[in-house]
Amino acid sequence: MSINIRKATADDVAGIHDLLQWYSKQGRLLPRSTNDIIDHLNNFFISEKNFAFAGCVSLEIFTAELGEVRSLAVNPRFTHSGHGRVLVEQLESKAMQHGLKRLMALTYVPEFFEKLGFEITAMGNLPEKVFGVCVTCPKFKKCDELAMIKTLEYETTNVSRPVVI
Repeated sequence: MSINIRKATADDVAGIHDLLQWYSKQGRLLPRSTNDIIDHLNNFFISEKNFAFAGCVSLEIFTAELGEVRSLAVNPRFTHSGHGRVLVEQLESKAMQHGLKRLMALTYVPEFFEKLGFEITAMGNLPEKVFGVCVTCPKFKKCDELAMIKTLEYETTNVSRPVVI
């Protein structure tokens, strides 16, 4: 069967929390509390394979132009099977529905994001993230993640618009 992507529901909270905690213990993600996941549940997407929970991702919106790929995690049983890519593609689509122009990610796996069109950028280019969230992070002074950014591509149509005089 193919990968299924859907909006997260309350039934997914424990699975999301457990997966994020597992990666947090590996030092690969910052932890998120159950309450934080519940508060942001509408921002989460879930990937499934044969109806089994395989991964998650969340869209964090900072400004009318900038969003973040947040809490991207795939169960180790499902890595290298396309779940991460499909989750990020779904998130990009959602970001575009919101009219966002850029999507950022902080990551330890830049190669993954580069394949999806993201480019490494300086943290200083993301003041919305740095001064809005990062300053409260325990790793703020010793951040070891790479910042990546992608400009979202919107299809343009060749429809002529009437000229108003």
